[in-house]
Amino acid sequence: MLKQESYGLMLDVETTGLGPTKDEVIELALKLFSFRSETGEILDILEEESFLREPLSATARKNYNQAFRVHGIPFDDVRGKSFYDGKIKTYFHRAEAVFAHNASFDRSFLFQMYPEVNDLKWYCTMRNVPWKQYGFPNGKLLTLLQAHEITNYQTHRAMDDITYLMELLKKVSPKGNLYLHEVLEYGPMRKYQPAASRAKMG
Repeated sequence: MLKQESYGLMLDVETTGLGPTKDEVIELALKLFSFRSETGEILDILEEESFLREPLSATARKNYNQAFRVHGIPFDDVRGKSFYDGKIKTYFHRAEAVFAHNASFDRSFLFQMYPEVNDLKWYCTMRNVPWKQYGFPNGKLLTLLQAHEITNYQTHRAMDDITYLMELLKKVSPKGNLYLHEVLEYGPMRKYQPAASRAKMG
């Protein structure tokens, strides 16, 4: 028999660029919540937190100014900060499923810092719903938030993004299901394979 509640983790990262091995995460937002796996109904937010960190590698630091145009986080806000790894890992350990919009991006970055995230079931809220078939121009978060009258503006700050994403997943799809239910029905992603191990396999 299915148990009543499952624990999900919604997350988002802001980074210094697009390359998980040369760029770094500078902001991570986490929202642990309970949901009914059979319906996709979100029940309760159990805990949420946002963390900032200063990038350490020369490449990531060099790319910061360009990334700033997207996320708008001044370098002074991250200077001298580092992630509280112990706390962050408690979120990973409590979650049965992880949800992110364009999850392969978030996972590829987090894997560099916390390889254990690869053992979790990841669900992509961008690819697991046929947004275009439903008549939306694309699966970008802001497009979907505007279409569902949630917000017209995206700050690109991690906590804002997942707060809005959660509102989106509570909405009913054209098929009559909650969007979170459709994300779950589509199924989890395959495990992340870092480029090096992909090359070995090839």
